[in-house]
Amino acid sequence: MNDLIPLLAVYAYVVSLVLLSEKAIKNELLGRKFLHIMVGNIAFLLPFFESREVMTFLAAFPFVILTFLMTPYSPIKIPSRTTLSGHALGLFYYSIAWTLLAFFLFERRDAISMGIVAMSYGDGFASLVGTKYGKRKYTIFGASKSLEGSLAMFVSTLAMFLAISLYYSREVTYSLVLLALVATIVEAITPKGLDNLSVSLLIAPLSLML
Repeated sequence: MNDLIPLLAVYAYVVSLVLLSEKAIKNELLGRKFLHIMVGNIAFLLPFFESREVMTFLAAFPFVILTFLMTPYSPIKIPSRTTLSGHALGLFYYSIAWTLLAFFLFERRDAISMGIVAMSYGDGFASLVGTKYGKRKYTIFGASKSLEGSLAMFVSTLAMFLAISLYYSREVTYSLVLLALVATIVEAITPKGLDNLSVSLLIAPLSLML
């Protein structure tokens, strides 16, 4: 019963974001990135969950199903402007990552949050800035990125690492700079939208070691 309020808060928050991104924001890129970035604020709701099972199977896993149904690969066609305008499986990978982290790292919700914000804020701003302002391009493993996007990834990720550390009363050390740098490198070298998996699944456990 104690998990009911945070569970409802997660659903209400995500539904509100989807409605805003689909209906209120006319620009498709901005709508998609708004959703991608702002979903990361779920990190601040994690401490209110008391059950691993509720967080994993009721708060996180249903979005794996929902986001898959919003992709072109779904047998049931649910039109989604923000999903179809970007990488087809981006939000689906996003949901898988959150579900895995919720299950395996439930006792360290601060680490889950580090992975979530690196994926949401970091990767989101990297794409947004890179698309709009990226002039200095580079290609690694077939993935085309920009220095401007990577810089945005580093700065936004580091800022959110500081915010998460303060929120969860973690010690703030220079290791956060290294962690943000690793997240930036992983995002840069991961192709085909898989950075929605690789960044969070690497950064979360790594944050426990640094």
